[in-house]
Amino acid sequence: MALILGLESSCDETAAALVTSDRQVLAHRLAGQEAAHRPFGGVVPEIAARAHVEVLAPLIEAALADAGVTLAEVDAIAATAGPGLIGGVMVGLVTGKALAHAAGKPLIAVNHLEGHALSPRLSDPDLAFPYLLLLVSGGHCQLLLVEGVNRYRRLATTIDDAAGEAFDKTAKVLGLGFPGGPAVEVAARAGRPIVPLPRPLKGSPEPHFSFAGLKSAVVRAHAAGTWSTEDIAASFQQAVVDCLLDRTVRALGAAHGATALVVAGGVAANGAVRTALADLAAANGLRFVAPPLWLCTDNAAMIGWAGAERYAAGLTDPLDVAARPRWPLDPGAEAVRGAGVKA
Repeated sequence: MALILGLESSCDETAAALVTSDRQVLAHRLAGQEAAHRPFGGVVPEIAARAHVEVLAPLIEAALADAGVTLAEVDAIAATAGPGLIGGVMVGLVTGKALAHAAGKPLIAVNHLEGHALSPRLSDPDLAFPYLLLLVSGGHCQLLLVEGVNRYRRLATTIDDAAGEAFDKTAKVLGLGFPGGPAVEVAARAGRPIVPLPRPLKGSPEPHFSFAGLKSAVVRAHAAGTWSTEDIAASFQQAVVDCLLDRTVRALGAAHGATALVVAGGVAANGAVRTALADLAAANGLRFVAPPLWLCTDNAAMIGWAGAERYAAGLTDPLDVAARPRWPLDPGAEAVRGAGVKA
């Protein structure tokens, strides 16, 4: 059994966790930055990076104490090496390098997206490769066939904005506060999906996602003053669900051999999204797997688990591995129009 120390600092969550290769999370410490970023309505990269510097070392010490282990008992150090806000990524990765060098332990540079992609296997030991993954978060919206550790085939990505980014922008426009995703979901429960908003690329033979036009439509609907905040929120959320379902249905035809439909990433915590995908999986005779809510948002347990999976496969990294603001899971995937290069 391997014991992995996982570190996460790619955006506005600083976290450290101790995870074993038999799926035990022995400790998990997390420090959020919501209060620091709330006045700006979104994450400010420099503020985030400084906060990571201040709290990461104490979090690591606390996680080790919670687990009752020392650094010498850890088998490897796994740290997010990208993609993400480069200042924050560098804080976590440099810390991981220093710990690995000081303790003489292997370093595992984890792709943050692989952390999300493999996180359902931490909570569900029966989830086997391959599976169709909808990875939907603030920075990414992709459909991937997960064939194994370090083996991903991208079937679709966003050509402009991610669904989570659209949630955050909608919350800001509607004055719902930060973080945006949960705020929109709460408002949507009190509203009706009656506002005529677009479903970009729905029904298109093109496999990808697009949410920029939906964001713009929300701005126009709010400015019109015709509908309530709650109705706009409910209509926006339903439009996102419809787009995700339409694109996922299309991807099912290309996901040969998939045994399950899996959702991961911050937007996977949205109840309407989870319910719709569960129904879709059932209609297609597939298992539906979603991590528990705490594993959907950024955390170090998923980085530790991805590290454990990579460690078992013999995948470790040199201490000069570079931090990466962009890092596709499928680097060989065909380039797409628009901003899809970031995926």
